[in-house]
This record gives sequence, structure tokens and C-alpha cells, in this order.
Amino acid sequence: MNKLPATRLRDLGAFGLAGFASAAVLFSVAQLVSAFFATSSAPLVAMGSVFIDLTPPWLKDFAIATFGTNDKLALFISIGVIVAIAAVLLGILARRSFAMAAACIVVLAVAIGGAVLSRPATGLVDLTPIILGAVVGLATLRWLTTLAAKSRPTVSDTVPVSGASRRNFLLGSALSLVGAAVAAGVGKSLATARNVADSARSALGLPAAKVLAQAPPANAQIELSGMPKFITPNKDFYRIDTALSVPRINPSEWSLRVHGMVEKEFTMGFEELLAEDLVESYLTLTCVSNPVGGQLVGNAKWLGYPLRLLLERAVPKDGADMVLSTSIDGFSASTPLEVLTDDRMALLAIGMNGEPLPLEHGFPVRMVVPGLYGYVSATKWVVDLEVTRFEDKVAYWTTRGWSDRGPIKLSSRVDVPRSFASVPAGKVVMGGTAWAQTRGISKVQVQIDDGDWKDAELGSEASVDTWRQWRYEWDGGSSGNHTVSVRAFDGQGEMQTSEKADPVPDGASGWQRVQFSIE
Repeated sequence: MNKLPATRLRDLGAFGLAGFASAAVLFSVAQLVSAFFATSSAPLVAMGSVFIDLTPPWLKDFAIATFGTNDKLALFISIGVIVAIAAVLLGILARRSFAMAAACIVVLAVAIGGAVLSRPATGLVDLTPIILGAVVGLATLRWLTTLAAKSRPTVSDTVPVSGASRRNFLLGSALSLVGAAVAAGVGKSLATARNVADSARSALGLPAAKVLAQAPPANAQIELSGMPKFITPNKDFYRIDTALSVPRINPSEWSLRVHGMVEKEFTMGFEELLAEDLVESYLTLTCVSNPVGGQLVGNAKWLGYPLRLLLERAVPKDGADMVLSTSIDGFSASTPLEVLTDDRMALLAIGMNGEPLPLEHGFPVRMVVPGLYGYVSATKWVVDLEVTRFEDKVAYWTTRGWSDRGPIKLSSRVDVPRSFASVPAGKVVMGGTAWAQTRGISKVQVQIDDGDWKDAELGSEASVDTWRQWRYEWDGGSSGNHTVSVRAFDGQGEMQTSEKADPVPDGASGWQRVQFSIE
């Protein structure tokens, strides 16, 4: 098979570099300009958001199982790699026909513009970043391909290229890449400086709760190395949502519309919410994508206004059975109406562990609901509550193959020892957590290898809405590999099912089995 001459390869490489540098300029300029417009006007954010909307459940589960809470970073990297490859190919195309390459860029810009306009709270003005980025990117491609052409042999492969022409091309490419890096950095700094939500959050003083949560018993926390904190620190709390870029909401501009099948529609502002009789409640949240033994679960103290009181004010009409909650970024969740109007502490939350909600966890306002997976209840950045019926409305994940109701399944896991850990000979102390929100945990049992099931020691229960920790001491066995399995019983004595199920469509189930070895 014939090989391309070295000069031809250098030529293709030069035009490929021109395409890559031009794409870097296009996206960095658009990113810089997007700091003055809606968050979704940034091309990568808009493209990634559309990709998430089109993602089938199996791919979403694969991404979460593989990358965990780094799934969004993995998506950005994947998009970046694809864009880089396409840019190199466009640069090579420009070697033959600049007009064809320019037409491809225009088509790409139009597609990105469509992605921007598909996002909630964006308008025609938010096309400005991609338009300016495309113009500057095209100008850069024209400049660099002209320099690349001048650095090519013009007579034959044996005619040397002047060093000055090659240096000019390399200098132009370097300047373009450095300019793109500077623009991206400035854009990030501007976005941070203009983030009024962050400034407002820092200045916000939470009002005192009318009803204080009783502090968890001291022995709710099992003191064992490797055990999670009974109260999950905000920085460690899992984050799974569809927002590639965290919405920046000025609380002074936030409002919640309550409407639909109600006698009294109304809109509530943030100051009005702060003036209500707020309550504190400890609650464990769980993601429906959490696999058996997974880490997508956390426990926190929440401050907010009971949703049942909010809905009492609206007076739902007969026949209504669902509340469709919608986030400012377009996400929606279908929550059974009876769950929001019974005695459980479902909250319109503004605080988390004694401070305003972190931006990534829904600032300024989100929902937290005991007993349901987050995809049907825990809407972040919530701005709309529509009282309706399941037969009339569908939520974001329901249209993607998930159940429209998501009661949390009785679950347990082993936190100590970790899978494939090596432990010293002698007494082996094991520990973990179990949860069955609204029902509580009455018993946890462990099984070593294929032996009998034994009752574990339980930490004190803070409430039926929080997880419960457990501990078990085993005198140890022979050196080599061993396993520990765990199962839990809820407050009514129902045993956790051993039947294995994947997260789709309504949550994973089964007993976790961890392998470890004794030295």
C-alpha cells in the first residue's frame, strides 16, 4: 500500500491544526460572550443539554454507573473530543475548498443555535454568543489556512518551503490557541463575577425555623473507620441532575407559580417564602439510578415550608392526583398529590445543613419529599407547580421509559469493609447503612460466606425518614477470601427483597454481597 509522502502529511497536519485552532477560537469566544447572556447560550452547554434530553435510559445508567457524579465532566470531555476531531477534518476540507468548510461551520452554528433556543428561558438574543463565535472562528480559519497554503510546496514535493512561511503559520496557530485559552479564562472569570446568585447566597441570612428538628441521638453515628457521616456534608452530597451548567438565579427575581386544577392560583416570591413559618427536618434523599450498594444517597437537615400548607392555600380540585413540578432549566417531576398533602414532611426547601442551599443543590429553592426517589420529587431550582392528573401530564423521565411514580425501595449496603479490601486477622468489625424513608428500619442482618443470617447492632433512629447505620462484629475466620451479605427490615417488619432489578424503570433491588480477604 502506498504511503503518503512526508510533505503531504505535513501539509494535511498544517490544515488540520488550522481547523483545530479555529474551532478553539470559535468556542472560546462564544463562551466569553455567553457570560453576558443566559447560561444555556454557551455552545457546549446547549449541545450537552440537548444530548442529555435525547439520552436513552440505558445510556444514562451506564454513564452514572461508570462515572458517578463525574458524569457531566465525562460528557463535556466527550463532546470536546468529538468537536476537536471534527475541527481537524474541517481544516483538512478547507485545504481543498474553503467554501465547503465555511458552509459546514455555518450549518454547525445553525444547529448549535437551535440547541440554544431549545433551552427554557432563552430567546433570540441568546444566539449572540454563537453568532460572534462563528464569525471570529471563520475569520481565524481563513487567516490560518491562507498561512498554511503559503507554507506549502508550490511546484513539486522537492521544492523547499521557506522557513519564514512555516514560522508565520506556526506563530499564527500558536497565537490563535493562546487567544482561545485567554478568552476561555476571561469568560470563566466574568461568569463567576457576574454570578449574582452566588453573591446573594453569601449575603443571605436564613430565618429561624418555627419548628426545630430534634437533634439526632449521639449514637445514631456508628463510630467505625470508613463509615459515612450520619449527616452528609454539603460538599459530599451526591449530585445527579440534568443541568450541565448550574442555573444562576437571583433570589430577588425568583417566583413560584402554583396553578392548574386549583381553586386559587397564586405566585409566591422569595421574600414571601422567607416570611412563612419554616420548619426543619432531617431527610435522606436517594437517586433512582443508585445501584445496589451504591453511593447516590445522602442525609441532611433541611429548612423549608411544608408543601401541604402551600397546596392547602391553592385548594386542589377533585380529580387532581399529581403535581408537576418544573425547574427553571426545564426539568419536570411528577409527584403524587397525596404524598404532598399527607403528614410527611415534604418541603419547599431553602436551607441545607444550616446554610442556604448550595447553588448545585437547587439555590434558592428546591423540593425535598420523603419516600420518593428524586426523579419524581426533588426538583431543584423549582419555579412552577401545576396541580394536574397523571393521565393528562407526563414528566421529564417518564417520557424516557421511567415509572411515573417512584416510591423508594427498602435498601441496605455494606460500607465497611469495602469490596476486595484486605483486613487483618482477628476480630472483623463491619458496618453500613439501611434506609426505608417514611417506614424506618427495624432490623439489619448480615451473612458471612454462606452461613446463617445474624442480627447486626443498630445505631439509634433519628426518624423514619432518615437512614440508619448498623454494625456487626465477626470473630474472623481463616485467611483467604470471604463474603458478607446484608439485608434490612423496615418498620413494619417487611424484609428487603432479594430479587435483583436494575435501576430502570423504578429503582434497583437485591441484596449486596461484598467480597473481602483476611490476611
